[in-house]
Amino acid sequence: MTWIEDPEFASDKPFGPQTLPYGVLVTSSGPVVSVRVGKHALPLRRIAGSLGPRLPELVEGDSLDPLLAAGRESWSELRERLTEIVTADTAPAGAELVRTDWHTLVLPFRVADYVDFYSSRHHAENVGHIFRRAATPLLENWTHLPVGYHGRSGSVHVSGTDVVRPSGQRKAPGDLHPAFGPTRRLDFEAEVGFVCGGEPATRVSTSDIQEHVFGVGLVNDWSARDIQAWEYQPLGPFLSKSFATSLSGWITPLEAFEHARVETPVPEHGLQEYLVESEPWGLDLRLEVQCNETLLSRPRFADMAWSPAQQLAHLTVNGAQVRPGDLFASGTVSGPERDQRGCLLELTWGGAEPISLTDGEQRTFLQDGDRVTLGGTAPGPDGSVVGLGEVTGTVLAAARR
Repeated sequence: MTWIEDPEFASDKPFGPQTLPYGVLVTSSGPVVSVRVGKHALPLRRIAGSLGPRLPELVEGDSLDPLLAAGRESWSELRERLTEIVTADTAPAGAELVRTDWHTLVLPFRVADYVDFYSSRHHAENVGHIFRRAATPLLENWTHLPVGYHGRSGSVHVSGTDVVRPSGQRKAPGDLHPAFGPTRRLDFEAEVGFVCGGEPATRVSTSDIQEHVFGVGLVNDWSARDIQAWEYQPLGPFLSKSFATSLSGWITPLEAFEHARVETPVPEHGLQEYLVESEPWGLDLRLEVQCNETLLSRPRFADMAWSPAQQLAHLTVNGAQVRPGDLFASGTVSGPERDQRGCLLELTWGGAEPISLTDGEQRTFLQDGDRVTLGGTAPGPDGSVVGLGEVTGTVLAAARR
C-alpha cells in the first residue's frame, strides 16, 4: 500500500514505482520539476525538505538542468529517495499530487547539442532500396560505424507542440528543374532519444554510458521526404529534418531500464576496439506508432544494430565533447516485418502502397490535421513494465510566405 491513490501507479502499469520519469509541469506557481506517478505528477519543490542533503537544490528550479549536471551518484541517490517517498504509507510534508492531463509540459531541459543517428539496419536497407533503388542498399561504411549527423537543438520541441508543414526545394523524377513549396511527403520517424549529463567528457568508453546518459525519451524526428531526396547527397539531410524534432516531456531515468538490456544483433565482421561493448547495451523497448486513432506499427528497439553506448562512444571518439543537455537520437526504429516499420516512407514503400486508417481514409504521407503519437514500454524488474512518456504532434498547414 502507498499514500498515492492512483490505480495506474502499480508495478504492472507503465508509470508505477519502477519507472518514475522526470518532467517539468506548468502549475499556478510556474514551471516545476515533477516526477510522474500513474496519471498524476508529484511536484518536487514542495517536498524538497524531505529529500535529504544536497538533493533539494537539484529539483527546486524550473528545469532539469541542475540535475543533469549533478552526475550519476546524485541521480541514483535522488531516485532511491523518491522511490522511498512514493511507496511509503504516508505522504511527506507539503506533498500535493496534480493530474498530468490538467497541466502543460514544457521542454524539461535546455538542449545543448543534438545528434541523430541512423542505426536500424532494416530502416537503412529499406531507405536504400526506396531512394537509390540500389542492389546493395547499405553503403560500405554502415556496418563499420554508427552513421549520424548533427541536427538543430533549437528545433527540438516538447511533445504536444504543433508542427507546421515545412517548405523547401523538391525535384521529382522526370522534372527538368526543382520547384519550391510545401512538402508533399511529410513523414514521422519513431526514434528513441538519450539525454546526457554528468561531467563534460570526450572519448567516452562504451562501459561508461551510465556516467553520461541521464535518461531516455521518445523522439519523433519529423521528415520532409521529397525535400530530403533532392538535398541529401552528398552531405546528408538539412532542411528536410531541421524544421522540427519532438521530444517526450517525460524523461525516464536510464537506471529504470536495467532489466531491459539485451545484446545487439551480432555484427557481420569485427569492430574497431572503441565500439566493442564489454557488457550489452541494446535495449528491449517496444514502441507503438499511431496516426489519428489508427495503430500503424510496433517497432522493436532490440533490433537496432548499434546500441546507445556505441553511439555515444562514436560521437566522442574524435575528441568532441559530450556535456549536460546534449541529446542524441537513435534514428528510425524499424523491424523486419511491415508492421514494425517506423515511418511512412517504409510503411507505404515510398508512397506506392497506401495504408488505410480506421476512418476509411488512406495515407501515403501525412496530411494537414493528422496527429501522430508515439508510445513505448520496456520490461522491468519482477515482471513489471517500465513506461516511456508519449510524444505527440499535430500537422498544421504550411506558413504563407
